[in-house]
Amino acid sequence: MKAVIQVNGTRVTEFILLGFAVHPELQYILFLVFLVIYMMSLVGNVGIILLIKYDAHLHTPMYFFLQNLAFVDLCYTSAITPKMLVNFLVSDKSISFSGCVIQFYVYGTFATVELYLLASMAVDRYVAICNPLHYPIVMSQRACILLLTGCYVAGCLNATIHTGFLFSLTFCNSNTINHFFCDLPPILSLSCSKIDTNVTLLIIFGGFSLLGTLLVMFFSYIYILAAILRMSSAAGRHKAFSTCASHLTAVTIFYGTLSYMYLQPSSSKSQENDKVVSVFYGIIIPMLNPLIYSLRNREVKQAVKNLVKSCS
Repeated sequence: MKAVIQVNGTRVTEFILLGFAVHPELQYILFLVFLVIYMMSLVGNVGIILLIKYDAHLHTPMYFFLQNLAFVDLCYTSAITPKMLVNFLVSDKSISFSGCVIQFYVYGTFATVELYLLASMAVDRYVAICNPLHYPIVMSQRACILLLTGCYVAGCLNATIHTGFLFSLTFCNSNTINHFFCDLPPILSLSCSKIDTNVTLLIIFGGFSLLGTLLVMFFSYIYILAAILRMSSAAGRHKAFSTCASHLTAVTIFYGTLSYMYLQPSSSKSQENDKVVSVFYGIIIPMLNPLIYSLRNREVKQAVKNLVKSCS
């Protein structure tokens, strides 16, 4: 891949990340805030991964997907947060062209994987609640691995296509990205080439990933709701609802912010609003997911208690 980047007739090999337009004294405060959030994300997601790995009671398909969700959250927030933290402390906010490509590709891959992983988790809950007798057969280890592989194939394919077409554009307006990481909309705004193909690809692949996985989850939960309402036991209904509540919370937050960012016309939102939304789904959500799944999940809380007892 070879990019043509020209500003005032001179070839440029780096981008400038503007980050947040705040007073210099607030840069250090923001650094501390986002550092705490990032450390909580690291501790929370690594904790979920290790907890599921070492507790035999959590070796089920549901927690297999949750463990991989924690890994994906860890990867895509780590693709953008460390560079943002560094830029709060230094005056040189540049990122090399190759660094921008890698950041965009890694972030795009794992963000897409998360969409398909959340859909796989909805399918898992559908089978567990609507077809409990067939659950061990349908959601076998082989089926779970195939679903996970499909998530990563979709993520790599989506990121490869967007990365290839995005960084083959000619950038002559500027090399200054009005964002805190290399994301698709702000980079497209720098191009003096025709971006019709890029927009079309975003609509096709982004729309398919968002709407396709959302439809899978929608119909899964329609059947789940119907099955729960047919249950005669109040305790059974409560247990079924509780196993889905954490997943629904994570889905609502993640899909809501991504849909706002990528599916709305660019004229209806400012780049400053984009930054706020990007902070939410790129940095805050990876911190919230471990809290959502641990605080609302009885089995995870019990596993934590068992771990504390064994350590003490």
